Amino acid sequence: MIVIFKYIIPNKYCGLSIYPFIFLKHQYLKTDKILINHEKIHLKLQIELLWVFFFIWYTFEYFIRLLQCKNHQNAYKKISFEKEAYANQSNLDYLKTRKLFSFLSYFK
Repeated sequence: MIVIFKYIIPNKYCGLSIYPFIFLKHQYLKTDKILINHEKIHLKLQIELLWVFFFIWYTFEYFIRLLQCKNHQNAYKKISFEKEAYANQSNLDYLKTRKLFSFLSYFK
């Protein structure tokens, strides 16, 4: 379910997924298939990790990456969930062929 609600989305970002919703900053972003696919990959990860474990892992990994990179944007881009989503966001069929726990191959 896609919801337009710009106040929940941090600055410099367009979308955010919290199962079962995809929150977008602007109405026109509903037509951005790549962004929507990116967010759907996050929804799949949230289901896979029983929602709460997704957010625990995401937060923990973010802080580890922040200690490594000392920069928010670099830390964010190195989170395994983000690496998987960015690497496959243009493949609109990715979720049809994605294997369980694929994000682990991006955890480097």
